[in-house]
Amino acid sequence: MFNKNTLKTLMIVLPLVTLAACKSGPTEAEIEAEANRAAEVAAQQAADAKAAAEAEAKRVELAKAAEMKRLQDLKEEEKSKLMNQNVVYFDFDRASIKSDFHSVLDMHAAFLVKNPGQSIVIEGHTDNRGTPEYNIALGERRAKSVETYLMNAGVSSSQVSVVSYGEEKPAVQGGSEYAFAQNRRGVVVYQ
Repeated sequence: MFNKNTLKTLMIVLPLVTLAACKSGPTEAEIEAEANRAAEVAAQQAADAKAAAEAEAKRVELAKAAEMKRLQDLKEEEKSKLMNQNVVYFDFDRASIKSDFHSVLDMHAAFLVKNPGQSIVIEGHTDNRGTPEYNIALGERRAKSVETYLMNAGVSSSQVSVVSYGEEKPAVQGGSEYAFAQNRRGVVVYQ
């Protein structure tokens, strides 16, 4: 029935088939270990991604804070410069703004338009010639003249208020022409 060659072939192949049949795949423990390794890798990748996202959010937050500080410093620097150029002088018994002060008021207007939350008070002052009542009225006209100029340049009326001190708060004491000229003024005061 079987020839010699067939028998030899069967004797070689049969153990191999038996071995192959016994080896059916990875054990349950091996599958579980591989699944655990895959879960650990996925968890580490998720943690790395979360840490990278948090680091980027922190970097963006710090960059925004630095930019806000820089803008605030620029605003304060500009405001400081404006506070050093905040006086408009008037001629005797006049409330009209001289052309010499248009550039000063234009700088204030530009700052106020860029910073709508900023408010100012315009103080009107006079020298001590004239009655106190007249000087209060003249100081108010001077302050309103500055207010009108700024509003015509785009400043919101809600940012500006006026007050007149008349002759009550002189910049320079005395009765010289220099003292009178220094006291006839409108002053822009930032709040």
